[in-house]
Amino acid sequence: MKIEQIYTGCLAQGAYYIESNGEVAIIDPLRETKSYIEQATKDNAKIKYIFETHFHADFVSGHVDLAEKTGATIIYGPTAQPDFTAHISTDGEVLNLGNITITALHTPGHTMESTTYLLKDENGKDIAIFTGDTLFIGDVGRPDLAQKLDSNLTQEMLAGYLFDSLRTKIMPLADDITVYPAHGAGSACGKNMSKETFDSLGHQKEVNYALNPALTKEEFITELTSGLMPPPFYFPENVMINKMGAESLDDVKKRAKKALTPDEFVQVADETGALILDVRDPQTFAAGFIPNSINIGIKGQFAPWVGTLITDIKQTILIVAEDGGEAITRLARVGYDNTIGFLKGGFQSWLDAEKDFDEIVSVSPEEFAELVDETELKVLDVRKPGEFSTSHVEDAITAPLDFINESMKLIDPEETYLVHCAGGYRSMIFTSILRARGFENLIDVAGGFGKIKEVEGIKIVEGVSPCSLDSNSCSKS
Repeated sequence: MKIEQIYTGCLAQGAYYIESNGEVAIIDPLRETKSYIEQATKDNAKIKYIFETHFHADFVSGHVDLAEKTGATIIYGPTAQPDFTAHISTDGEVLNLGNITITALHTPGHTMESTTYLLKDENGKDIAIFTGDTLFIGDVGRPDLAQKLDSNLTQEMLAGYLFDSLRTKIMPLADDITVYPAHGAGSACGKNMSKETFDSLGHQKEVNYALNPALTKEEFITELTSGLMPPPFYFPENVMINKMGAESLDDVKKRAKKALTPDEFVQVADETGALILDVRDPQTFAAGFIPNSINIGIKGQFAPWVGTLITDIKQTILIVAEDGGEAITRLARVGYDNTIGFLKGGFQSWLDAEKDFDEIVSVSPEEFAELVDETELKVLDVRKPGEFSTSHVEDAITAPLDFINESMKLIDPEETYLVHCAGGYRSMIFTSILRARGFENLIDVAGGFGKIKEVEGIKIVEGVSPCSLDSNSCSKS
């Protein structure tokens, strides 16, 4: 028996490859199918099952495409109603895979069809559970996503179902089995997930608040429904794509991977109104970029930020990169399938063609300290409210990137602001979007708060509630 976790960092997502005696099961596959097929071929095995723990909101699964290419059967849990052929398992149903078995345990709560899969070895011993978004390491799935698609559900109802699922289906299992969740830290599907991507159930019973036997149902519901950030705009769209079955990624790539010369790039942008997405490193982008383009760096939490900030999943996109292939794939992972080309040769070809370009002023943390001390410039902190409340620069204004449209309305385009996040990734996204909307007076702070707080003389405020952009008490006069 082989169990392999295939973890994708930019989505904080775990898919699973399980092989026994020449038969393979894939759990929660990404949209790219090639690696699963190649691994099965290498193992001289056949993909028999594709298990889905639920209709995912944060990425587009490759289940339909993989089934068409391999003949595998797609498995969902009870109550699932996909628009394609699939086996809808019953609660407790046992499916054979080589010398082992996988049992479907219906665990509603995160969504109503959510199902945990219990793997037993050839001797019938419980080995592992694949929990999807029901149980994470250190947390559980948020209960407010399924209600977006079913007005009869409330997040309190879903949290109650999840409480019951954990206590009747998961907590009675042996402590020595391994918990393999669908996500880790960085995913928007939970609040406080661990950076660890698997753990023993026994240890989770000790440290995961949601498995505390002393916690009442009412306390659990209150804890689970408090402090939830709004989900990214693309979540409901991805649920529907996964329910209907996505177009093959191969077809998306063929359509999208069109190399354009600078003149062609300009022509296509003008004719289509496409969004110009520059995926280079933030500081490289700052030094020179195509006017009105926005920066979301490919080396960060690229796909989740695309889904948060580009609210129309059908938006046509042009990519600025040396080779648009990686960006095309990562956009498609979250359902952005309308990439229509990329700049051949990247931004250097734009410079070689002597096209106009723009720049963003970026200062070091030391220069930031001097400007704060010697000028009346205001400081915009674009981190999440929770990050701000933990620690921030004195008199800084909280302007979370997550709510950029609200933040933008309260920024005076005639004033100059110093913009920072935690490390420099989000602040460049924020600044580039506002620059494209006509805000010229934003200065980026390279290195973000992580470097700012190391500079001597900068006053840091610890542990207070975040102020808002229109709060006089936290704006420098």
